[in-house]
Formats: sequence, C-alpha cells, structure tokens
Amino acid sequence: MAGQKQHDFHIVDPSPWPLVAAFSVFLMLTGIVLWVNGDADILTAGTPIVFGLGFVAVNVAAFLWWSDVVRESHTGEHTPVVRIGLRYGVILFIMSEIMFFAAWFWMWGKHWLYPMPTTAGAEGALGGNHGTIGVWPPQGIELVDPWHLPLLNTLLLLTSGAAATWAHHAVMENDRKGVVNGLMLAVILGVIFTAVQAYEYYEILHLGWFDDGSWIYGSSFFLATGFHGFHVIIGTIFLIVCLMRALRGHFSPDAHVGFEAGAWYWHFVDVVWLFLFALIYVGVLWFPNG
Repeated sequence: MAGQKQHDFHIVDPSPWPLVAAFSVFLMLTGIVLWVNGDADILTAGTPIVFGLGFVAVNVAAFLWWSDVVRESHTGEHTPVVRIGLRYGVILFIMSEIMFFAAWFWMWGKHWLYPMPTTAGAEGALGGNHGTIGVWPPQGIELVDPWHLPLLNTLLLLTSGAAATWAHHAVMENDRKGVVNGLMLAVILGVIFTAVQAYEYYEILHLGWFDDGSWIYGSSFFLATGFHGFHVIIGTIFLIVCLMRALRGHFSPDAHVGFEAGAWYWHFVDVVWLFLFALIYVGVLWFPNG
C-alpha cells in the first residue's frame, strides 16, 4: 500500500537533539577549560556558570533524545534488524570507553615501570623538596591499604554486577519481579560503592599525595579512579532508568535492548575496576619499582 513501510529499517524523523547536544557539549567543555585555566587572559569569573549551563543542557538534551528513542520502541520502529544495529552501537561505544581507560592504564604503567627521576634535594619545577629519584611509588608516600576500603568496593561492585545479571536472566524468563529486585539491588550497591569511594578520597587527601614530589602519583591515581567513579555514577543512573522502565513493564524477552545496554555498561565498569584494583592498589604494594 502507498505510504506503508516496506522494509525493516527505521528512517528516523528529523530531530533537533543531536545539534542541541553538540552545542551543549561545546558549551560545557569551553566553560571547564576556561574555568581551570586561571592564568588565561580571558575574564574567567563567570566560567563556572558557563560550565554549569552546558552541563545542564547536555543532560536535558540526552533525556529528551533518549525519551524519543524509548517512544520509538513502543511504536514498533525497533524491528529485529533495528535492534541489531542498536546493539552494535552499544558495543562500539563500550569499545571506545575501553580505549579511554587504556590511556590511564598506560600512564600508570609508564610511571610504574619507568618512574621519572627528579632533582634530589633541590626545588622541583612545581615546588617542594623533590628527593625521589626514579622510584614508584615516590619515597615517603603512604599507600592505601587495598584490603580495606578498596576490597570492600570490589565486593560491592562485583555483587552489583551479579545482581544486574540476575535481572537480565529474569528479563529473558519474563519475570518482572525478578527484574525489579535485581535492578534495585544493583542500584543500591552502586550507590554504596560511590559513597565508600568518596570517603576513601576524603581519607587520601590527608596523606599529602600532592606534596614533595608525589604529585605525579596522586594525579595518576585520581585520574584513573576518578574517571572510573564518574562512570559508576553514569552506570547507576543508567540502571535507575532501566528500573523505572521495568516498573512500567517496558521490557520483554524479545525486546529489551535498553536493558542490555545498561547491563553491558555495568559489566564494563566492573571489569575496569578489577584492573584498577589489581594494578593501582595491589600492584604497587606488592611490586614497587625502586
């Protein structure tokens, strides 16, 4: 019939959200670059506001954009062929995230295997008495006990991943109660993980990791674990959205790509944490260089 779709693909209607999201990201990044660059000639007093506006705009654009995607799934646009494409997109996104974290692991491994020597007994370029010569971790630094809070967080995150897997199996069995319970447990454990890591950061800031030449160690640690923590927050929000959709009965054994995306992302966060725990917490304790 004329006007009736004769194929399995989804021809997306014109949408403003990609353009809005692009401008929002540009606004957010411009604000944070000017904000952290205190020596810039540009007046930077209002850049926190610029960053805040961009951040809010990014989240609003993402919410409205993905809301459209959810609505399209309920109008029959997400055919089996379209769902395959969506899964490929999620896989490629997670692969890009793996490359992102590979950079932080590379940075940590480089300093671990080939620590940069500093001028012993002299004032370093960033100030402070840099008495460490080619040692990792730097001399005098107090390491975090990996068998305390980091081990607790490892157990929390792995248990949360198991709960997400439980919810995934419940989706396949059309067990709505199991989906809700599994997602609730995964979300609660994810929130506890974030709280424990925040407390750990509070304790670390009193160890002087950015004093007397140890700034490279502190920066490397916080960049790697901090970005992971940021991804945990994103993944927790992802699972909360999946929980809200599960409560509304959006998922079925044949159509649950949105849930699969959240579960895959959460498992990615789990695996990255295992590498962080092994290399950054345990590795430097058991195998210091120097």
